[in-house]
Amino acid sequence: MSLSPSLSISLFLSLAVGQQYSSLGTQPILCGSIPGLVPKQLRFCRNYVEIMPSVAEGVKIGIQECQHQFRGRRWNCTTINNSLAIFGPVLDKGERRDGFEVSKATRESAFVHAIASAGVAFAVTRSCAEGSATICGCDARHKGPPGEGWKWGGCSEDVEFGSMVSREFADARENRPDARSAMNRQNNEAGRTSLNDNMFLKCKCHGLSGSCEVKTCWWSQPDFRVIGDYMKDKYDSASEMVVEKHQEFRGWVETLRPKYNYFKPPTDTDLVYYETSPNFCDPNPETGSFGTRDRSCNLTSHGIDGCDLLCCGRGHNTRTEQRKEKCNCIFHWCCYVSCQECTRVYDVHTCK
Repeated sequence: MSLSPSLSISLFLSLAVGQQYSSLGTQPILCGSIPGLVPKQLRFCRNYVEIMPSVAEGVKIGIQECQHQFRGRRWNCTTINNSLAIFGPVLDKGERRDGFEVSKATRESAFVHAIASAGVAFAVTRSCAEGSATICGCDARHKGPPGEGWKWGGCSEDVEFGSMVSREFADARENRPDARSAMNRQNNEAGRTSLNDNMFLKCKCHGLSGSCEVKTCWWSQPDFRVIGDYMKDKYDSASEMVVEKHQEFRGWVETLRPKYNYFKPPTDTDLVYYETSPNFCDPNPETGSFGTRDRSCNLTSHGIDGCDLLCCGRGHNTRTEQRKEKCNCIFHWCCYVSCQECTRVYDVHTCK
């Protein structure tokens, strides 16, 4: 499988190839083995080499969440050869800049940038709180006064540091005065902001027999599924933009503005895009669509995961499938569960 370096997202994705850096020897070999790094990213990698495994882990988390969120959609976050390393043509097909293939400016590209950036910030923040790196740790800046019945304790997760890592590395290439860089910066930041907006107080009880006479609380990130659900809502309500060109002293500069003036302009937490997505019904290498042929569909659903919509009106095939499952489970005192193994027959529906 070849890696085509397309902006920061593909650089992130190339990091996720089996987390290969963990087995490499010296620091220069580690960072020099990552394809397509610009000088700023290479310096950052060498300065923060011990947290680069968390960067790659964050990319994997983001990709897996993307695939969960879009599992019932025509575009389902498909990766090449079922690898978590790099996305398919929907992100790779587009214009070229400085010899690099640039991802499309669609809703799907916006979501991938956002969820990958959020994943990196999330994984780095969690790693720091767990003590996996010596250059970061807990957040002692945002505690404030204690609440009623509890006091500050534990290890508050430093989401600002995690976001800084994601921002410095992901946005290093997004410094051009064009629309694509503006879009990518907006979506990257929207993903990172989602973490800060969803932080919550996590508490632990202390006292005899769990009486909770005293509680210690700390700031914690939510489960990443919360972030995925949040960003999926942002995908559904993403703002369509148009590109405007302005002449400045340094040359032509491209900016984005909302396509429809009667909509509110996007905030820092919103996703933006300016190219129409393909319908993803049929394979098309020009648009980057894998099509929906042979995809499983829900016969009883009237939504996008239903056989009518997911199969784009082509119809579906039905076959029976036998599955072995645990059944007739009995709880024995104390304390184990015994089950039998049953074979059940299911109808499986796939798009024609």
